[in-house]
Amino acid sequence: MEYYLENEFLSLTFNSVGGTLSSIKSPLGIEYLWQGNPEYWSGQAPVLFPICGSLRNDEAITKDGKELHIPRHGLVRKRDFHYEGQEWNRIVFSIMTDDELFKAFPYKFRLLIEYKLMGKLIQVSYIIENFGDDDMPFFIGGHPGFNCPLQENENYTDYYIEFEKEENCSIPLPITETGLIDIQQRTPLLHHEKVLPLVHSLFEKDAIIFDELQSRQVTLASHKSSHKVTIQFKDFPYFILWSSQNHGSFIALEPWLGLSTCLNESDIFEEKKNVQIVQSLRTNIYSYSIQID
Repeated sequence: MEYYLENEFLSLTFNSVGGTLSSIKSPLGIEYLWQGNPEYWSGQAPVLFPICGSLRNDEAITKDGKELHIPRHGLVRKRDFHYEGQEWNRIVFSIMTDDELFKAFPYKFRLLIEYKLMGKLIQVSYIIENFGDDDMPFFIGGHPGFNCPLQENENYTDYYIEFEKEENCSIPLPITETGLIDIQQRTPLLHHEKVLPLVHSLFEKDAIIFDELQSRQVTLASHKSSHKVTIQFKDFPYFILWSSQNHGSFIALEPWLGLSTCLNESDIFEEKKNVQIVQSLRTNIYSYSIQID
């Protein structure tokens, strides 16, 4: 089912499947959000929970012996969310543990996703509530895809990614056959630079995984127009750039709390990099924003 928020600057559409954004439009009719062409990628802006990326063989075990069976990018992105309600600039969706979710991820939780529309800024907040007796390990991340190019008279290569700070970093190797990461096999990418030109060849080996990034703000911009999309992600240590290997006309700008299992990591869930813990009967909140210009 679809729901809507709008103001004088933007019109937003949401889908209860996944509790996610499905459209970001300007008054001029420019559609910023990727519309999910299955020839390239059928998704749009899925929410990744309780993992980002992949576990080894889609399985892990917790320190206290709980078995986890979680496919790539988690359990909720194709599930129906409950519409909690909305105000003039705010809408909230939620999903709670049920029997099927508990079999795969044996914790009692509620995940709420809150969207606030403030001028040209969309704030996305993930609210994770632990109703169980045990502390709950987890990860969460956003995966919004944006049209690139945004206008018919532009090309993909007219666009670039601009980082908040001058970056000097390398990126680890994604293993496409398994979905895992070789964190030790690295390729230099940015050399005291703030700008990364977009070309499809960047994604020949899957996503670009920024695990050494200093910036907490990244902008998608064009040499030919003033339209921009800026992601601010101070709560998230990792940032992923991704587009399809068959030259899809989109770019995904993804703030993540965690990564796919690395080759040098065990299958114990709590030993994964940057694992988050929400204590029994407590709540954790993480937010990022999308600024449209």
